[in-house]
Amino acid sequence: MVNFLLVGKIALVTGASYGIGFAIATAFAEAGAKIAFNDIKPELVEKGMAAYKELGIDAKGYVCDVTKEDQVQELVAKIEKDLGVINILVNNAGIIKRIPMCEMKAEEFRQVIDVDLNAPFIVSKSVIPSMIKNGGGKIINICSMMSELGRETVSAYAAAKGGLKMLTRNIASEYGEYNIQCNGIGPGYIATPQTAPLRERQADGSRHPFDAFIVAKTPAARWGTAEDLKGPAVFLASSASDFVNGHVLYVDGGILAYIGKQPK
Repeated sequence: MVNFLLVGKIALVTGASYGIGFAIATAFAEAGAKIAFNDIKPELVEKGMAAYKELGIDAKGYVCDVTKEDQVQELVAKIEKDLGVINILVNNAGIIKRIPMCEMKAEEFRQVIDVDLNAPFIVSKSVIPSMIKNGGGKIINICSMMSELGRETVSAYAAAKGGLKMLTRNIASEYGEYNIQCNGIGPGYIATPQTAPLRERQADGSRHPFDAFIVAKTPAARWGTAEDLKGPAVFLASSASDFVNGHVLYVDGGILAYIGKQPK
């Protein structure tokens, strides 16, 4: 029987106070895992702790800037002391700056690369040694459709996510022999509080132009939800995916497979 259960596993989901990370962490908890998460601000960690508690999940929250290697090493040591060796890592923490490339400062570009690409490298290299000693582990990088596609105003984000796709493949290549599987999830356009303004109906009852654009480009004819990411995440975290390595699973409703409708 295929085993999707995570009973006895310790999962670290970075930036999981809310949103996609929170949804994935709750799915892991429902499958039996113990949850650790971090955020960069104490108030976000407290907010996350309250949200998990409301669902009856005994999650451990930590304040940590995942771009700082010393802080990450301290985080991993604390989790190992509090819960045990990390079996599952989800590199979820990320940022985006929507700025036209020629208007973007190099400092802003570096910040996006730092959070979206350097941080997954730092956190992964901090958990891999214990995973090797423990006989294996799972690393899931939250990639993006921008790992494959370009779009105006997201040059830094696309560069970082494209790099994260290749980091995923390289971790799989370098550490697969130690029973470590590193895969990615590439979410499509997900309905979150942050994207709510883009989905509001206009005064005449019509769709927001961007909402109409996304729905028209998606064969599923809708935005995704955080719930849509739970099953794929549990699959990649469980023994059901033990021979899946270096893969990016796009949970996008079919956008990447679709050229779009012919204009009328």
